[in-house]
Amino acid sequence: MPVLNKIIELSNHIASSILKHEKPKEFLDSDLFTDSDKKYILEHLTDEKLIKRAALLKQIDKKEAWSEIESKIEVPVRKLSIWKYAAAAAVLIMVSTVYFTNNNWKDKQQNKVVVTKSVINPGTDKAILVLANGKQVALGKGSVYNATGIHSNGTEIIYKNNNSDKDAIAYNYLTIPRGGQFFIKLADGTKVWLNSDSKLKFPVSFVDGEPRQVELVYGEAYFDVSPSTDHKGSHFNVLTDNQNIEVLGTEFNVKAYQDSPAIYTTLVEGKVNLSGSFQTTVLKPGQQSVLDNHNIRVAAVDVFNEVSWKEGIFSFQEMPLKEIMKVLERWYDIKIVFKNKAIENSTFNGILDKNQKIEEILNIISNTNKIPYEINQKTVIFK
Repeated sequence: MPVLNKIIELSNHIASSILKHEKPKEFLDSDLFTDSDKKYILEHLTDEKLIKRAALLKQIDKKEAWSEIESKIEVPVRKLSIWKYAAAAAVLIMVSTVYFTNNNWKDKQQNKVVVTKSVINPGTDKAILVLANGKQVALGKGSVYNATGIHSNGTEIIYKNNNSDKDAIAYNYLTIPRGGQFFIKLADGTKVWLNSDSKLKFPVSFVDGEPRQVELVYGEAYFDVSPSTDHKGSHFNVLTDNQNIEVLGTEFNVKAYQDSPAIYTTLVEGKVNLSGSFQTTVLKPGQQSVLDNHNIRVAAVDVFNEVSWKEGIFSFQEMPLKEIMKVLERWYDIKIVFKNKAIENSTFNGILDKNQKIEEILNIISNTNKIPYEINQKTVIFK
């Protein structure tokens, strides 16, 4: 289990133990912290301190605070990046869990929830692979697929390069339905994580020295691109509607959903050139471009907030409810209805586990924004 997931799991156990007035056994038995660290953490986990910390959370400039910490740590930032995000996620989840659960006790009569029985599960690993001959293969947990140069264990699919001639290259499609996600390793070694409701077109093999090109037909994908130096200088290109992303070897996220007119490209590390019916634009790490109606703008963003989905986390920072509900609709394969349109632009802050039940997430959002809701089969209605 990744370190980040371990910290998140421990945070949830700690919060649950505090609410039950029990000792956090899982935390005490953990080998992630020294005994002195555990003692210090436990001394600062009283209900009063957590609630005060939650109230102050919005006032803290996390980037500025982290810069201050970095200046006092003699370790390269690159090596610390995963710990920075893990710690931030853990603290926020722990505080949110305790604070919002307490809120739920106080407000449960005000925001009464009506639930009509229906099974709403979090998303899981699943996809439909369409081969060059049109054959469709369902991929998912518990299923195994093998073909020449292709292997899937049900949670990922791996391609091996067969060094085909340029004229013989065939294309496959990988479609991720609502309520799904999937990982693919392309024949050149590039790694791609695909989010719910996404579709990727890609060649089954690549020719070294020739441009490597894939197309994000729609949806969201995180790319960890195999460097051009490993492929005789072959550049890697990601096509989306009205935009081409040219990279040499880098990590970035692209969001181009059908229900949004904008395309969001977020650079994690490296360098990318964006081109299309607009002036060619270069992104630096930590920057995001937004292409909307052939106009492009670039701004610095919180990278963790943009790519946390691939780590199993929802990170919503000052996000309008309307946009949050689009994310939940895709992941839980549900429909969201706002009876009161005025609340669609209400914002919410929170970092949540994608494996939580939909009711738990909706309770947090409902109680924070004082908005009652009900679930009718697979439709969530905000009143």
